[in-house]
Amino acid sequence: MAHERTRGPLDFLVSWFDTTALMADDQSERVQRMNSVHCLPLLLLHAGCFALPLVGFSWTASGVALALYWLRMFAITGFYHRYFSHRAFQTSRLMQFIIAVWGNTAVQRGPLWWASHHRQHHAHSDRPPDAHSPVQYGFTWAHMGWLTASDNLVTNKRFVRDLARYPELRFLDRFELLVPVLFAGALFGAGELLRVGIPGLGTSGWQMLVWGFFVSTVVLFHGTCLINSLAHRMGTRRYDTPDDSRNSLLLALVTMGEGWHNNHHRYPSAARQGFYWWEIDITYYLLRGMERLGLIWDLRPVPAKVLHRHGDSASPGVAGVDLRVPAVAPER
Repeated sequence: MAHERTRGPLDFLVSWFDTTALMADDQSERVQRMNSVHCLPLLLLHAGCFALPLVGFSWTASGVALALYWLRMFAITGFYHRYFSHRAFQTSRLMQFIIAVWGNTAVQRGPLWWASHHRQHHAHSDRPPDAHSPVQYGFTWAHMGWLTASDNLVTNKRFVRDLARYPELRFLDRFELLVPVLFAGALFGAGELLRVGIPGLGTSGWQMLVWGFFVSTVVLFHGTCLINSLAHRMGTRRYDTPDDSRNSLLLALVTMGEGWHNNHHRYPSAARQGFYWWEIDITYYLLRGMERLGLIWDLRPVPAKVLHRHGDSASPGVAGVDLRVPAVAPER
């Protein structure tokens, strides 16, 4: 069990600024119970959207909100998920830090926490230890309720030893609100500059903050969470994996390729989740573009035997990462 010191409301409030207030050494057992205090961040994030009538509408602010949805969805799907969680490609240490900051703007906590929980999901998919299994706990819990349970707020370092070697990633994980706060401030500042410099656009700092940060982030949050709640309930199953993962074109379009979830659970290590050409995977197309620019390399392909053989997951270790051997450090 996690240490009792991680349960106090004061510790939780302090953890908004320094997540070590919630650190625990072991999470071998989890308590799947909603904590009302831990609902506060989600409530505040959603509450910001209710300011829309106060700030009004402009094509500029709504366009920024839409663009930031897609840019940050790619950061989650391409970087937090396919790179940090599954090491599906290689990159330099500098680019590793840049994409970690990029992902952090999505306000889905730090890269170590995200990867740790996702790797645990693959290790126990749709069994009781899986923190967000709709099969075990229902739609609402899998979608967002699990984020309010005390034991799900800590980072289990045992699952991310390969990533925890980098102090810059540990820093982002520890002070996970730093980047989002700076990002929100930058949006407000940009809106004020546009209000003064190009008043014809009809936007302002407050409008840009509400649309670009709160609205865009909330929609992004729910888009990401649909993979937890619906991708194990809605769609078709090509592979007989041990879990109830499914493929869905609709979810793939909303999440830039993550909807091919049964494919992903068949072989988590691959950089692509749309295994066939007709399975739209925008994240993979963008990763290929980054590869051509030399920003990333060694994208892991889907082996032919995985495509043609129906059966259980074929990838080694937990979520395609062998936790017994540290991953090779970025070289460039």
